[in-house]
Amino acid sequence: MADDFMKPRRKSGPIKLSTLSAWLVSLIFFLPIAWIIASALKPKQYVLNFPPKWIFMPTLSNITDAISYGNTAKYFLDSVIYSFTAVALAILVSFLAAYSFSRFKPAGTDFLMFLLLSSRFVPAAALVIPFFQLFNLVHLQDSFVGLILFYTMFSIPFSVWILKGFIDGVSTKFDETGFVYGASRMHVMFKIILPQLRPGLVAAFVFNIIFVWNEFLFNFQLGGIHTYGIPVGLFTSITKDGHLDWSFVASIGTVYVLPLAITIYAFQKYLLVGLTFGTVRGEV
Repeated sequence: MADDFMKPRRKSGPIKLSTLSAWLVSLIFFLPIAWIIASALKPKQYVLNFPPKWIFMPTLSNITDAISYGNTAKYFLDSVIYSFTAVALAILVSFLAAYSFSRFKPAGTDFLMFLLLSSRFVPAAALVIPFFQLFNLVHLQDSFVGLILFYTMFSIPFSVWILKGFIDGVSTKFDETGFVYGASRMHVMFKIILPQLRPGLVAAFVFNIIFVWNEFLFNFQLGGIHTYGIPVGLFTSITKDGHLDWSFVASIGTVYVLPLAITIYAFQKYLLVGLTFGTVRGEV
C-alpha cells in the first residue's frame, strides 16, 4: 500500500495533449515529403489534378522510368561515392583533431575552435569562384578526388565541435588507466575513447551527410559530367519535351530521400544522445 502511495501518479490529460501536439507538428513537417511520395506513386494523369485525387491505384512505373532515364543511376552512384567517402574521412580527421584539442589543450584552444568554425560563416556563393579557379589550377575539376577533398574540408569544422564536446565529457581517467597498463596513445584513442563516442559520431555523420548529400552549388560548379550527383542531375533533367515532368521530379525526390530517411531512422536513438550529451561538460 505504501509502495502504491509513493509511486508518482500520471496525469493523463497533459500527456495526451502533448502527444497529440507532437504528432500534429510531426505530420505538418512530414506533409511535403508525403506529397512527393504520393505524387511519385500516382499515375501521371493524376499528378496535377485539382482538387487532388486522394484515392488511386499506386504504381511503381514512374520510379522505374525515372531511374532508367538517362544517367540517373550514375548520378545516384556518384552521390553515394563522394558523400559517404568525404564524410567518413571528415569524421576520422575530426576525431583526431577533437582529441588533441580536448586532451592536450593547446594555447588559445577556444579561439582556435572559433577560427575553425568561422570557415562556415562565409556564404557558399562567395567561395565558388575562388575554389573554381583553384580546382582549375590544380586540375581537380570534375574529379572525385577534388570533390571528396572539398566536402571533407567543409565537414570537418562542425564535426570537430561536436566530437570535442563529447570527448570533454569522457573522464581522463580512462586515458591514464590505459597508459598505466602500457597502452599506446593510439590504442587509448581508438580502443578506449572512440567506442564511447558512438552517439557523437552518429550525430556528426548524420548532419554532415545531410549537407553533402543535398549540396548543389559546389557540385555543379566544381564537378562535371563524370562527377555530377543527383541534385545536379535532377536540375539538368527536370524538363522533358519542353515542359516540367512532375512525375519524374517526384520519383527522383522519393528515391533520393529514402537513403537519408532510413539512415536517420536507424540511428535516431544515438542521434538524440549525440546532440545533447556533448554539450554537457563533466566526467563520465
